[in-house]
Amino acid sequence: MKITVETIVQAPLSEAWRAYTTPEDIVQWNAASEDWHTTRATVDLRVGGQFLSRMEAKDGSVGFDFAGLYTRVEPMTLLEYEFGGRLALIEFEPSGTGTRVRVSFDPETENPVEMQRDGWQSILDNFARHVAARD
Repeated sequence: MKITVETIVQAPLSEAWRAYTTPEDIVQWNAASEDWHTTRATVDLRVGGQFLSRMEAKDGSVGFDFAGLYTRVEPMTLLEYEFGGRLALIEFEPSGTGTRVRVSFDPETENPVEMQRDGWQSILDNFARHVAARD
């Protein structure tokens, strides 16, 4: 079973793609709630390339590395990556005056599906706000 979340970004496809794949942007939007943030990010955007986002509670109490390996990279269209034995697929497509971004991923087994869906949706909503604010 995959979990899928999506949003419409009010920006051209090229801007949505760039913001999703650029470390300087990732640290601005990659958090599920106001009390978390991404302190650093790296991206090697090629098949076999690695990515890492260091996610931490703002109070410093806890943190973790969200890291993986790109298994498919089709510029301006899709990213697929493996992380911790799971897979995620991110699709980008023009939609009206913006860009639809859809993320499908294998859930983990430690937290309820609803919690995972809500967290990933919140991150994607932050992404959409970040890209829209750049204009």
